[in-house]
Amino acid sequence: MDKITFRPADDEAPVEFYVISETRFGGRTYLLVSDVDPDGEEDGEALILRDDSEESDAEALFTVVEEDEEAETLMGVFSELLIDEDFELKE
Repeated sequence: MDKITFRPADDEAPVEFYVISETRFGGRTYLLVSDVDPDGEEDGEALILRDDSEESDAEALFTVVEEDEEAETLMGVFSELLIDEDFELKE
């Protein structure tokens, strides 16, 4: 399982996330990530990150998807992608 390090813009400590799935939707790349190993037994938080970086950026710039309509649409997309996986998305 791939891990990424998310560095919040407000100078908070970096946070590591496990990448559960990746997709392109509407010309953008999105990651479904979790704060705990999805292969483990404990429940964790899942977030959707949108790649807002430009091709000229040295590092990827991801933003947490917070808008309800965008988040709901993408949860549907990720649910379909994970239908054959042993992974359950809960609201």
